[in-house]
Amino acid sequence: MTKQEFVDQVADRAGLSRKDATGAVDAFLDTVQDALKRGSEVAFSGFGKFSVSQRSAREGRNPATGETIQIAASRVPRFTPGSSLKKAVK
Repeated sequence: MTKQEFVDQVADRAGLSRKDATGAVDAFLDTVQDALKRGSEVAFSGFGKFSVSQRSAREGRNPATGETIQIAASRVPRFTPGSSLKKAVK
């Protein structure tokens, strides 16, 4: 599903215009992104939790040359599904 298809479904289900639904979806995505940038978690009971995880530095290999390279530590976004979402997908 693309973002536009998602916006169309939100508009239909919520009885909004496509413009209003696009604004709502964009606001949701921006809010989650800003919270994760600050290191906060965003949790929706039953749906899931968006969080930030720390990856430590590690060694890797360049697949083309086989040369060992150092991969820097980084912060990565993570999503953990909730029980209701898991049941719905089963």
